[in-house]
Amino acid sequence: MREQEASCLLVAKILTADGMMAPGERAFLVQTMESFGLDDAAQRRVIDLVGLKDAEAVLRERPLDERRALLDRLVEAAFADGRLSPHETATLRAVTDALAIE
Repeated sequence: MREQEASCLLVAKILTADGMMAPGERAFLVQTMESFGLDDAAQRRVIDLVGLKDAEAVLRERPLDERRALLDRLVEAAFADGRLSPHETATLRAVTDALAIE
């Protein structure tokens, strides 16, 4: 799995943490996938959350500054619908720990 796809999978994980994806969240995901240059097949895998279990392991090996930049994007994703749910907060904390970001 490429790092770009893994990053988008974590964005999708945050966006679906509360059990739904609002239109603004879906737009954020599409914009993120396009900015990372994902092709149609990779975008479909992200939308279907295929490979989600492996995404954190792939990204944990990246340099700390890249992991922090990804965390910034994940926080943006969490606020894409204008509010931060408790599920999104918990998922952000779990991803932060999984990526070994202090």
